[in-house]
Amino acid sequence: MEVIRCTESGIKKAAEAVRRGAVIVYPTDTVYGIGCDPYNIKAVQRVIEIKMREQKPLPVLCSSLENAKNLVRLDRKSLRLAQKFWPGPLTIVAEIIDQDIPRVITLGSKMLGVRVPNHELALHLIELSGGFLVGTSANKTGLKSPTSAEEVKSVLSSEYDILLDGGETPLKIESTVIEVDNDDVKLLREKAISKEVLGI
Repeated sequence: MEVIRCTESGIKKAAEAVRRGAVIVYPTDTVYGIGCDPYNIKAVQRVIEIKMREQKPLPVLCSSLENAKNLVRLDRKSLRLAQKFWPGPLTIVAEIIDQDIPRVITLGSKMLGVRVPNHELALHLIELSGGFLVGTSANKTGLKSPTSAEEVKSVLSSEYDILLDGGETPLKIESTVIEVDNDDVKLLREKAISKEVLGI
């Protein structure tokens, strides 16, 4: 495992590693995430093993709303919420339209969680990595989500390839997660954005 600073050269190095199949840990607006190329099945399986995550699908971070719309079907309501809260701490679970997303990410579900983070360095990293990056919290399942590189080291074994140190995350709390299917909105996890603020 290599720790590199979240500078332009560091981000480029991490993105190149992602494209080669590496697993990296990186800062976002919410907490530190661990991720990889979502289309690389071996890399995705490594993320699952490192987190000791069982029977839970993985979300994908996108560099833009347009990229997210290439992965999932955003209906009228989910598109409105995305336009209002992205970039930001809202994960939207919606029906997959990109059939190349591997089953290991979704566990065979027709739904996928996507988000555009409100973090300039993370967005740059995601863009350089191909526009998409697996983005689940960088911790062993059940442990506190880390909000700094130092916390990452205490809650996650160093089996990943690169840790991008970008200091503390701005929000220090996980994203709120909703599922939207045919304009029916379900609140799955209430965290950074409250139900009241969402208006659902």
